[in-house]
Amino acid sequence: MELTFLNDLGQSFVVEIDPNMELENVMALLEAESGIPVAEQSISHEGRELTNPKATIRELGVQGDSAMMLLRRKVSSSVSGRPMEQDSEMMRLQLLGNPDMMRELQQAQPELAEAAQNNPQRFAELLRQTRERQYSAELEQQREIERLNMDPFDVEAQQKIEDAIRQQAVMENMQHALEYSPEFFGRVCMLYIQLEVNGHPIKAFVDSGAQSTIMSPETAEACGLMRLIDTRFAGIARGVGTAKILGRVHSAQLKVADLHLPCSFTIMEGRDVDLLFGLDMLKAHQACIDLEKNCLRIQGREVRFLSEHELPDKAREMDRAAEEGAPSSSSSGAAGAPAQAGGQPPRPPQSGFPGGGRTLGSTPASTTSTGGVPARRPASRPAPAASRYPEADIQKIMEFGATREVAISTLEAAGGNLDVAVSLLF
Repeated sequence: MELTFLNDLGQSFVVEIDPNMELENVMALLEAESGIPVAEQSISHEGRELTNPKATIRELGVQGDSAMMLLRRKVSSSVSGRPMEQDSEMMRLQLLGNPDMMRELQQAQPELAEAAQNNPQRFAELLRQTRERQYSAELEQQREIERLNMDPFDVEAQQKIEDAIRQQAVMENMQHALEYSPEFFGRVCMLYIQLEVNGHPIKAFVDSGAQSTIMSPETAEACGLMRLIDTRFAGIARGVGTAKILGRVHSAQLKVADLHLPCSFTIMEGRDVDLLFGLDMLKAHQACIDLEKNCLRIQGREVRFLSEHELPDKAREMDRAAEEGAPSSSSSGAAGAPAQAGGQPPRPPQSGFPGGGRTLGSTPASTTSTGGVPARRPASRPAPAASRYPEADIQKIMEFGATREVAISTLEAAGGNLDVAVSLLF
C-alpha cells in the first residue's frame, strides 16, 4: 500500500509499505525521505496523532492510499518552570512588545490575546490548536485536489482546480508582500500642512490632482472672505455627487512658513475639508511635494506635512468612512464648470474634494455636456465582492490591513475557518 505524507511546507512524500509494518519502521523510512529525525516526527491521520510506535499501520486504522500529516516537533524549553515551545514563546514576547499588534489581536481573538498576557502555557496550546486546524485545512484541500484530478475530463472539476491554483498564487503573493513589504498594508495619511489665510490658521489638504484651490464657505467666513466672492463664477460641481459653487475669491493673502503669497480660492459648499490646496497654486508658486523629506518645498522653504495625530477631525472621519465603505458628503466630487453670467464662456471643469475621482491614482471620469455646461460624470465603482462567508469574519480579517478581496480569498484558502485565516495572515 502507498501512503502520502504532507509536511507543513507543502512538500509530499510517498512511501510504499506493508500494512503489517509497525509505525516506528515507517518513521524510519520517512527519516530517509524527509530528513526529519524519528524523535522529531509527529504523524497525524484524520485529525488524530499516531503515538504508538509499536502498532502496525493496519491496527492504527490507516487505509490504503491515505494522506497523512507529517510535522516536525519543536524543541521544547522551560519558561518559568513550565514546558514551552521556543517559537510560541518568541511569538508571545513579540506580541507583548508590540502594542499595535496586541490591540489588533484583542479585537480579532480576545482569548488568544488574554492568554498571551497572562498564561504562556495556554497561549502555546491555543497556538498549537490553530496550527493543527490550518494543517487540517491544507490536508483537506490537498485531498479535494486529488479527488478533482481523478476525472481530468470533468469541466467543473478543472474549473475548481484552476480556482484553487489562482487562490494559491494570490496567497503566495500576499505572503511575499507581508514578508518583504509589510508597509504596503499600512494606512497612508493624506498630506496636510499648516498655513494661515488672512491671519486665520488652517490645516490645508495638499492635492496635486485637483485643478483648483477650494475653500469651504465656513472657512471663508472665518477668514473674512465672504464679502469678496465673485458670484459670476457660481455654479454646480458635478462628480460623485453634486455640490454648489458659491463663487470665487480672486486674491487673498496666504501665509506658509514665513512666506506671504497671493492665492485664489473657489468657494464650494461641503464639509470634507476646510481648504484644498490645489495644483493651480502649487504651480503658481513652484511648490514641490517631497515625500523623501516628508515636506512641501515652496520657494526655498520646507513645510513639513502634519503627522497623523495632528490631522483635523474631518480628515480622520473621512478615513474612517473610507475604511467602512461609507460614501462621503455630497461635496465629494470633481467640480464641474460653474455657470457663467453675462453669456461668458464656461470655465474649464474645476476639481473637487478628495475622493472625487481627481486625485492621483484614480480613474478619470468622462466629461459630458448638459445644456452647454460641462459636467463630470461619476466614475463607475466596482461592486463589493460577494462572499458566502459571514460578513463579520471578513471584517475581522480586514482589521489586520487586508483588502476585502484578500480577506475572502484567505477564508477560502482556510476552508471558512476564521482562526486559520488569521493565522495565514500572521
